[in-house]
Parts: sequence; structure tokens; C-alpha cells
Amino acid sequence: MIDFKVRGNGGITVAIDPYGNKIGLRVPNVDADILLISHDHSDHSNANAINGRPFTIDSTGEYEVKDVFVKGILAFHDSTEGKERGNVIIYKIEAEGLKLCHLSDLGQEELSPEQLEQIGEVDILMAPVGSTHALDAKMAAAIISQIEPRIVIPMHYKVPKLTIKLDGVDKFLKVMGAEGVKPEKKLKVALGSLPVEETKIVVLEP
Repeated sequence: MIDFKVRGNGGITVAIDPYGNKIGLRVPNVDADILLISHDHSDHSNANAINGRPFTIDSTGEYEVKDVFVKGILAFHDSTEGKERGNVIIYKIEAEGLKLCHLSDLGQEELSPEQLEQIGEVDILMAPVGSTHALDAKMAAAIISQIEPRIVIPMHYKVPKLTIKLDGVDKFLKVMGAEGVKPEKKLKVALGSLPVEETKIVVLEP
């Protein structure tokens, strides 16, 4: 799924994991300069959904594209080191002073010290929370406590018309003690506006 489209003040747009038309959702019309694909499952790798010729990253390593720094970190789609569902790529994105991290369909119960070192500091974390081949609410909360981001955006949960069976975001909000958080159409973040003391949960409208 296109879990997120990240756009900086410099006009550079990053699209992540575009989905296909078999999950019940309309495939959006998206322009992007950079495309990140975390694994080759059909609900995460529909590159044809992206207009133009974006610079595509689909493997681990470090990249610099138009002043956007991307690091791909090997991770697992399950809790058995990839034996059940294979690998995924966690992406760390740095642009305009902000540090973002997209966990893909992470299924590990915890991150290894090596993974945490590669991830480093995170301002905005995009984390799966809906279970079914990825983190459930409690697992996501544990991973969040390891990374200690300043903002968390939940993803990979049940939304209207989606045919994949997932938990709703409400379970995650309850675990995090964030019931009552109202969905926002989009999130605009500047360095000076980041929360300082507590991790903030931001739910985006589907």
C-alpha cells in the first residue's frame, strides 16, 4: 500500500510501498521523485501506480537522492527470522533536518541491537499496528518503546473497503493510552514543532 507520501519544502516527494488493485482500495494517482519498495508482495510493490520515472530503491544500503538521504535496513516479515514470510526493508529517511522511519510489514517481536543502531534517532515513526502478517497493537507498542520516536503514525490497519483482514487502529490507540485521537487529513511537521517530552500519536485519514 502507499502507506505514505512524504513531501518536503524543497518539493521532493517520496512514495512508499504502492499497492495494487486487488485489496479493495482504489489505486491513487501519485507523482513522486523517489519510490521506496520494502518487499515484493503485490500489496506493496505496484510501481506502475507512480507517475513519471522516480528513483526507485528496493534494497538495503545507503542512498542520496536530491538531498534526501535513505538507508535501507534488513528486517523480517515474521518472528522467525524470515522463515515464514521472508524479509522486509525498514527505511530511514532524512530530509531537511527531519528523521523519518518506515517499518514496512515488520513482524519481529523486537528489534536487534544492530537494527536499532542503524535506525538511530527518529522524529517520525510509521509503524504497522493491525496484526495479520505484521505487528499487532502490543507488539507495535514494544517496538515503539525501543525506538522512542517523537511522533508515531500508525499504518497497516483496517480501513473501509479494504479486503485484507486487519485489526482496527482503535486497539493500538487503547494500548498506547491515546483513545480519542482524532484523524487528521495530513501532517505538517517542522523541527521546532516536534514534541519534546512524550511521544505523540497521529492518525491520518485513509
